[in-house]
Amino acid sequence: MTARGGRKASSTFGSRTDIGCVRDHNEDSLVVAPPLFAVCDGMGGHAAGEVASEIAVDVIASRAPAHPDAEALGQAVEEANLAIIRAAREGAGREGMGTTCTAALLENERLVIAQVGDSRAYLLHNGRLQQLTRDHSLMTDLIEAGKITPEEARVHPQRSVITRALGSDPRTVPDLFEINVETGDRLLLCSDGLSGMVEDADIESIMARTADPQRCAALLVNEAIANGGYDNVTVVVADVTGFAEARRRKVARKTKVTAALLVLLLAAIVAGAVGIFNFLTSNSAYLADDDGYVAVYRGLQGDVFGLSTSELVEVTDVAVDDLQPGLANRLRADGIKTDSVEDAQDLVQGYRDEIAARQAHDAADPAGTSDPAEGA
Repeated sequence: MTARGGRKASSTFGSRTDIGCVRDHNEDSLVVAPPLFAVCDGMGGHAAGEVASEIAVDVIASRAPAHPDAEALGQAVEEANLAIIRAAREGAGREGMGTTCTAALLENERLVIAQVGDSRAYLLHNGRLQQLTRDHSLMTDLIEAGKITPEEARVHPQRSVITRALGSDPRTVPDLFEINVETGDRLLLCSDGLSGMVEDADIESIMARTADPQRCAALLVNEAIANGGYDNVTVVVADVTGFAEARRRKVARKTKVTAALLVLLLAAIVAGAVGIFNFLTSNSAYLADDDGYVAVYRGLQGDVFGLSTSELVEVTDVAVDDLQPGLANRLRADGIKTDSVEDAQDLVQGYRDEIAARQAHDAADPAGTSDPAEGA
């Protein structure tokens, strides 16, 4: 499994990947580098699938455009396809290795997607989930032909057969999607380890009720594992912030001008503004990276007129490097805002529990050869 990150964030996001309860290694790879997100699900047997998905995310991360451009993103996916075929011929991995790919560029209120295989993209809009991509799979063909129902497809013995993948044909091209989204929408990219294990209605419920995208990603993966975890499962959740930041800066500029005038006219209004500011700092908190560990701060991030608006509550024992890649990137880059110190400490405890569970799993089965029944 490979995760890629590093671009400047233009949305809030979370991600998680897990080996599941049956497989002995993780062939999924992902990119979490806003505005670029991608999920690739490798195939081709031990090591080969992982090699294919790693090649795909490496090429896409380096060749994708800086801003939403469906044709350019599709070209990056086509280059990934050729790179996988070339690597197999040169002895890296195996002949016949391949991977699915669902890549997205999300910036402001514009979303473009390039997709091959059965890894999916969903959009949560006004609390309702809709599948944006069409699976390149035998089951989709049979459902559209009216030969089986979606319910029958979920248990069909050939449900894992896909009809298009990167690495199988140099002429393979991705399906391209260009979508206008709205602030408040939520994008989900996932491998079939999620969509094959969790009904869309349950995915919708988790996404709609879980505000924090990192926690949302974790809960989705947990649900897939609780339902059996028969495959690797990878999830990326990205919230559409649209033009909210530009609007916020515009409002902030107007507020500063207005405040300067009001200071000259009425000292009482200044006192009221100070009171409001103190209330906000007393009822806000955030998490950030402090020398490699998760730290809890009370107040607001940043300075106002050279004065700090926050104070350090504690540096916890949770190492940032032990967290999932997407979460670690957020902590290092922007921090994670919460409504209170108590909420922040609850998030930290959740991180401890997740790390402890993963370490316990690794300690109990260091070679990754646990009995499927025990893993479930």
